[in-house]
Amino acid sequence: MDFGGISGFDDFGVGQGDGPALLGRERELSRIARLIDAADGDGPRVLVLTGEPGAGKSALVDRAAAQATERGRRVLRVRGCEGEQDLGFAGAHQLLRPVLGGVDRLPAHQRDALRQALGMDPAGGAAAPDPLTIRAAVLALLLDAAARRPLLIAVDDAQWLDVGSLDVLAFAARRLDGEPVALLLAAREAAVPARFDRDFPHLTADPLDRAAAGRLLDAQPQPPTGRMRSRILAQAAGNPLALIELTRAFARDPGGAPPMTDRALGSAADALPLTARLENLFAADLPALPAATRRALLLAAVAGTAQLSDVPDLGDPEIWAPAEQAGLVRVEGGQVRLRHPLVRSAVQQAATFAERRAAHLTLAAALAHEPDRRAWHLAAAALGPDAEIAAALAESARRFRHRGGHAAAATALERAAELTPDPGERARRLLAAAESAMYAGHPQWVGEIAGRVTTLTEDPQLLAEASLRAGWSLAVTLRHDDALAFLIPVAESMATPAPALALSALGTAATPAYNSGDPRHRHDIQRIDGLVAPQPDGTDRVWTRAAVHPFTDRPQLLKHLTAAVDTLPDDSERTLPGLVTLGGAAWILDETEQAVRLLGRARDHLRSAATAGANCTVAQALALAHFESGSWDAAQAAAEEAFWMATEAGADNVAVGSPILQATLRAARGDHIGARARVAEAVRGRDLRGSRSLYVRHRHALALAATAEGDHETAYGQLRATFTDEARPAPVHYHASLYHLADLAAAAVRAGRADDARTVLGAVRRTLEQPRSARLAALVHRASALLCEPEDAEPHFRAATEDPAAARWPFELALARLDFAEWLRRRRRTAEARPQLTAAHDTFVRLDARPWTQRAAAELRAAGVTLTPADAAVADLTPQELQIARLAAEGLTNRDIGARLYLSPRTVGYHLHKIFPKLGVTGRAQLRDALGRLPDPD
Repeated sequence: MDFGGISGFDDFGVGQGDGPALLGRERELSRIARLIDAADGDGPRVLVLTGEPGAGKSALVDRAAAQATERGRRVLRVRGCEGEQDLGFAGAHQLLRPVLGGVDRLPAHQRDALRQALGMDPAGGAAAPDPLTIRAAVLALLLDAAARRPLLIAVDDAQWLDVGSLDVLAFAARRLDGEPVALLLAAREAAVPARFDRDFPHLTADPLDRAAAGRLLDAQPQPPTGRMRSRILAQAAGNPLALIELTRAFARDPGGAPPMTDRALGSAADALPLTARLENLFAADLPALPAATRRALLLAAVAGTAQLSDVPDLGDPEIWAPAEQAGLVRVEGGQVRLRHPLVRSAVQQAATFAERRAAHLTLAAALAHEPDRRAWHLAAAALGPDAEIAAALAESARRFRHRGGHAAAATALERAAELTPDPGERARRLLAAAESAMYAGHPQWVGEIAGRVTTLTEDPQLLAEASLRAGWSLAVTLRHDDALAFLIPVAESMATPAPALALSALGTAATPAYNSGDPRHRHDIQRIDGLVAPQPDGTDRVWTRAAVHPFTDRPQLLKHLTAAVDTLPDDSERTLPGLVTLGGAAWILDETEQAVRLLGRARDHLRSAATAGANCTVAQALALAHFESGSWDAAQAAAEEAFWMATEAGADNVAVGSPILQATLRAARGDHIGARARVAEAVRGRDLRGSRSLYVRHRHALALAATAEGDHETAYGQLRATFTDEARPAPVHYHASLYHLADLAAAAVRAGRADDARTVLGAVRRTLEQPRSARLAALVHRASALLCEPEDAEPHFRAATEDPAAARWPFELALARLDFAEWLRRRRRTAEARPQLTAAHDTFVRLDARPWTQRAAAELRAAGVTLTPADAAVADLTPQELQIARLAAEGLTNRDIGARLYLSPRTVGYHLHKIFPKLGVTGRAQLRDALGRLPDPD
């Protein structure tokens, strides 16, 4: 039987129905819902659901049955069974049992034939019934049942149904048009019955994407963390059953997992131990294979490569035939491909330690020309500490790091440390491993490595470096105080003996201090910063000072930022941290375009190295900068990327912040319901009072959703919560709160709360130092214009809209123009209002900010401007859909489009499925003509 709990909830005793969501299966559930509706409506009435073992097909069939029942349908079910494959009509008997009472209403010849086929009457000496009569009888019985209420036929594990039952089902399936019946048939993708493999619509339950897989791990009783989480995600390859079973296996025996390796090292020795359930599913035939075939499989599994030339001592190529026949591998084009990563695990688990060690030594001998892979195989075969092998691994790590392969370097250094006899050298290699793991974006792995250093040395500087890495590992979580408890003492103790280390600790501490927003932490950082001797150029403190005091001495900070960007080193190993910290400083200081460039370069650097890993904090910071600069589709893509990386890395600060940004985007585009749902999902079970930056962003997302809905009272309440409720209000977050002053003023005017908003603005304005950034100055002027006496508003409106620099934040500028135009029109200065309205409307259309587009359009009509209706296709397509349509029209494949827009090919296909009907086309070949009617994107 296929796995029945894709989300893991089945195994927790939670019911089906519309209970817990099947994670990552929105596309499949939507298609199945349409099938259920087709039972008494329009559309195809048959759907074949396929997927690999463990993909959750049974869970989808169960959910379909529950939904059909809730919608008043009758459900008939059958599940194939290997033991009954040779029993004629066993499946049909299981399916029809609930309606066999209707057999006697069938015509006599059909009744008798069906009763005989199902074994209800003794055959005696009668001839076997005609197959056509049996099939017609089954169809008649099904339609008789459907005449009372619409019917869903749910078939699971169809690959194990007997031939007679499959013939009956296929006969009925071809005759359901116009009947109140729908058929859902699930089968393994490599074993779809021939009668259903081509004539009916298919739906594949693909492996879960990384974000959904991460959420599934989080739904387990003991979610894995750190590198074990990454290993489970990699080995399960999106298979829901594997994700759950591997997590449970690790929870039962955390010490049972072998050391981690890396693909770049050319080994697969890190295969996790499988449960019996997974072994039965992925490698049940392994014990029956010939010994020579099992040895070949073990060499291929341990080699971690698909190239046959990398697997020595194979002899006759026919050695693979039994494994191919068992469906474990496919050999072609000089490559041997295992069916699933779990087959590799099963092969290694079935071998003894001596067999695995011999395989590693065989490969090491054959790879003398590849020192990196040879070193790893020797390390995997080592029986204890070995200084020579450890040195070889450390040298491999140096080469990996030079190429940007930080994850591979961390893996090699960690294993090198395990093999290093000298404790001091072992500690240094562990610290180097922690640093590489940090650049690879694995915070929990960093914390695990750093924690082991304290047992190896009493050297104060090495211990300080370990605390620095431990603090960094917590800096991307919501445990801001815990992170700073590591980092502040390091910075203070090293201020004089090791100023570079102290500055590094302060730079790391600036992130949790910013996210926390607690003034105590900022005071500590400022105090310790004063203890560190001044450096020649001051560029190493740009991020720290910008994050802690963004409005103090802004000109000097900008000077240092420019100098630091101009002097970024060329070698990739030192460029990445500079790009990240300077990009963050640029964002804080409202140098948004510079932030996009720097953070974009950092992201590209991480992507360029095949083993570099990823950094969710870079992706999230880039998403925020894209949003502010008006590149909303790019912001959405970066936020999605940040989220799946954060769920994998256990970086909950990003795992919460990224969905909040996605909710903000939904609200800005008019989806206030979806925005609130996304926010609720992001903050569920989280206490944001200790993370003021997220608290403010959370409130802003909800305020934008309320504004999109026209609920200005709620919008004002949400925005007002970003400032304290005191006689002299102060920002809840010293930086983030201030950027919502203008929206607070706009909501206050519409909600009748202008007096309260004036109090907030007056208190805050007195604390802001000059000169302000062009962005913050424009926001303060817009707020002042909305809240001051009407006759005093115009200078503020003009200051908010006429500074050329304000164009760098198009949404905020468009809002100011819309407010100014409304003010002008109320004073019957309509001619002056029209250019402002037109510019605002154009920006809102480009951004797809639909609530504001509608408001600007209404103002334009009131100003006497006749809007020419845009082509219906333009009106219906979102900016992202238009971008995808244009690329598809150029001939790019879904994979090519996805690579360009940072989307999965599956997501691109989903968008194209929505684009075609909007443009009135049925295929890609028609896109070029359809898009010829649309304006040029420039």
